[in-house]
Amino acid sequence: MSKTNMNLYIANPRGFCAGVDRAIQIVEMALEKYGAPVYVRHEIVHNKYVVEGLQKRGAIFVDELDEVPTDKPVVFSAHGVPKSVPAEAEKRKMLYIDATCPLVSKVHREAERYDRQNAEIVMIGHKGHPEVVGTMGQLKKGAIHLVESPEDVEKLELASTDNVAYITQTTLSLDDTSEIITALKSKYPSIKDPKKEDICYATTNRQNAVKELAKEVELVLIIGAPNSSNSRRLVEVARKVGCRSMLIQRAAEIDWNWFEGVSAVGISAGASAPEILVEEVMNAFKERFETSVENILTIEENVTFKVPAILLKEN
Repeated sequence: MSKTNMNLYIANPRGFCAGVDRAIQIVEMALEKYGAPVYVRHEIVHNKYVVEGLQKRGAIFVDELDEVPTDKPVVFSAHGVPKSVPAEAEKRKMLYIDATCPLVSKVHREAERYDRQNAEIVMIGHKGHPEVVGTMGQLKKGAIHLVESPEDVEKLELASTDNVAYITQTTLSLDDTSEIITALKSKYPSIKDPKKEDICYATTNRQNAVKELAKEVELVLIIGAPNSSNSRRLVEVARKVGCRSMLIQRAAEIDWNWFEGVSAVGISAGASAPEILVEEVMNAFKERFETSVENILTIEENVTFKVPAILLKEN
């Protein structure tokens, strides 16, 4: 029986960003330098395949620092940590390596700068997300006000309305964030913008690529974890353009009934999903359909970040 035709459109850029690449490299280099086990506070990045791969090599993932023996190295995840975490590590004389994405660290420094200017700081982000917890934990409790929607902005009551600044989580939807920023600017006309856009280049690029992809296809598959903010935003972006979109972690999660009457499918991946999972999904399609594959390139990426100097020093 002959296979039906399926046109696959692959978003580019997709998958790993420079911050994720660096974070994974940091754990791998720490395992090489110090030997197993190396402890990691929280998932290094939000991807089960990546986490399980590092576990096999000797990484142990924990929720809190008190689960780590003082004589073993610990890596802090790419999402960043509250200031209390390295402070506790130093108090316990632990060897720690910070894998916080440099673009998240930039938001931390921004919050500190606004705090020194005695500004009321508003953060746009998702409550409970590790990056938001880390950023809010750079300052004393209550110094940063979190908003998730224009409705939250309406309810906001600040002690001072003359000296207000905002920062954002790096993995948000550009469209949703712009609505919240509009609400903030309407309520606080003199509010300060970040010096440079907080939503990271990779988030922006992947969302723009999915927007283009969604115009060409009937359904978009996003490969990523359910707890990955940037992956979930990609699904939302496709749906906002009016295209059906599903989030899957692996090819095994595909429901082939989704593709009845569908002849054009788009594929992209969140910033913490490795390329091997994209290939796995494409191969699953090739087994079932006569496929043609087209890459849709919206922008070239060539960003890289250095790893911490401690990993490059000789023992």
